[in-house]
Amino acid sequence: MKKIGYTTGVFDLFHIGHLNILKRARLECDHLIVGVTTDELCESAKNQKPFIPFQERMDLVEAVKYVDEVVPQTSYDKMEAWNNLKFDKMFVGDDWKGTDQWNQIEKEFSQLGVEIIYFPYTTHTSSTILRKILSKS
Repeated sequence: MKKIGYTTGVFDLFHIGHLNILKRARLECDHLIVGVTTDELCESAKNQKPFIPFQERMDLVEAVKYVDEVVPQTSYDKMEAWNNLKFDKMFVGDDWKGTDQWNQIEKEFSQLGVEIIYFPYTTHTSSTILRKILSKS
């Protein structure tokens, strides 16, 4: 049976950390769906607009050979995403592991047979670090 995987992100200032997550996620499933956060959702949550416009970020992620499908992420509601996409595994950065929010999500998804897999966060490179460097120049 084909295993469907799902992960999300802003994917602003695409870097090696993004690529590593997509590569590792694809090793864990047969079909990888990636939700790219819309500019509006990003602004509402982080109070800042991504450097790279939404459609360009979608195109960049879609061009990655490990990605089978790209969808807009218009909500942070993971259950809503599951209702639309019916994935078997969800991939998340390990900086979320053990938080109240993700403990609850794990509990809800375990009842549906969905596995949450945490990947190590790339500490030496992040869009936040890149954004700070670019802001100084």
